[in-house]
Amino acid sequence: MDVEELLRKVKEGSMSIEEAMKELRHLPFKDIGFAKIDFHRRLRRGIPEVIYAPGKTKEQIRKIVEEMKGKEKIIITKANEEIYDELKDIENCRFYRACGLIVIGERKEAKKNDYIAVVAAGSSDISVAEEAAITAEELGNEVHRIYDVGVAGVHRLLSHAEELEKASVVIAVAGMDGILPTLASNFTPAPVIAVPTSIGYGTGINGIAALMAMLNSCSPGITVVNIDNGFGAGIAAHLIMERIRKNKKKGYANQK
Repeated sequence: MDVEELLRKVKEGSMSIEEAMKELRHLPFKDIGFAKIDFHRRLRRGIPEVIYAPGKTKEQIRKIVEEMKGKEKIIITKANEEIYDELKDIENCRFYRACGLIVIGERKEAKKNDYIAVVAAGSSDISVAEEAAITAEELGNEVHRIYDVGVAGVHRLLSHAEELEKASVVIAVAGMDGILPTLASNFTPAPVIAVPTSIGYGTGINGIAALMAMLNSCSPGITVVNIDNGFGAGIAAHLIMERIRKNKKKGYANQK
């Protein structure tokens, strides 16, 4: 059953809107040989399918983009200048060089009142933090950046305690000892998403030490994503924000 037939059944009254939505969630993808593009990811997950650039040629990425453009906002992660040169002629294409994100489509206006705080331990962690922050912003969230506040100078983070306390979600990005998420969680009742980075010296093992520190945090409830996965943290924060907004709209936030 295709979309046109579904809409016809809804119009005729032989299918409810709820039934049609269930069908839409399982509609076929577009098979272009080397990739199967899922156009209904947003219906099922609330976010569009994302293109992971490493391992794909610029020609393959261009073909995927041509199929997706006009239907979804397109996000390409871990991209480079060569890929951007291939795509820059497309309308509303922008390249965030600091973190390797390419986004195609109109940028959503940020929904106000609630915000995500993105905290980075050192300036070397900013590229991963920016991947998280820009992902969240492109999906329509307000983001507050708090950078270079690692535990080697803990007073720098303390000066942002109120901003952390008021955040709806906190993303904490750190390499080396990976302690920042544990410390940041002391200043907020909000969910904390920890992002280990590969920044650090030898025994940091390219972020494994930070990852293990975050997984073994003594502060309960911290969620940890993979090493250098700022994008995943941005998506997780966005999904939490969407649920908060949905519940507020339903009036749950005002219930005691």
